[in-house]
Amino acid sequence: MMKLNTLFVAALCAGALLTSCDPKTAQENQLKYTHTSLADGDAFQFFEIVGAKAVYEVDYATYAESASASSQTKQLSAKVKEVYGAILPGLDSIAIVNQVDFPVKGAEVFKATPAAADSTGTVTAAFSDEAYVHHVQHEAAIVKEQFTRLTRNTNKVLQDFAKANLEKVTELFTLAGGKEDEHAHH
Repeated sequence: MMKLNTLFVAALCAGALLTSCDPKTAQENQLKYTHTSLADGDAFQFFEIVGAKAVYEVDYATYAESASASSQTKQLSAKVKEVYGAILPGLDSIAIVNQVDFPVKGAEVFKATPAAADSTGTVTAAFSDEAYVHHVQHEAAIVKEQFTRLTRNTNKVLQDFAKANLEKVTELFTLAGGKEDEHAHH
């Protein structure tokens, strides 16, 4: 009887051990607990930078559209929402395939600050069309650089995503007043 009980306990332990070794479960736990990703360093940096900026820029553009009196700024903010809004779903999909946490945890969130006196008595600046256009140009240049780098990535899915969206980001950069460097092409 004692041998039967020992054999039963051993079989139970072996069964528990074998069911916990499912490769799919192990892969899910690895991503969940260690944040290991299938993306290489450049691709991971792309997700970190572009993922954070796209979400922020859509929120900022929504605010700029309502705060601006300039039709040029309203047109630019509509284009920002269109470009980054179109990029986000695809970015989310390829992040899932590459096991990258998305949306980016700890990314800066846009918060509109109304023009009012702070605790020291100084007045904070109101919305500026010129500052917004400069901001969009600067951020679009960073995103454009990341897309350009991703077109040379070894992952074909990421390359295709970058090639499909690079023209949109370049168009946004140009609309914001950015100038293409004609000597930058290889």
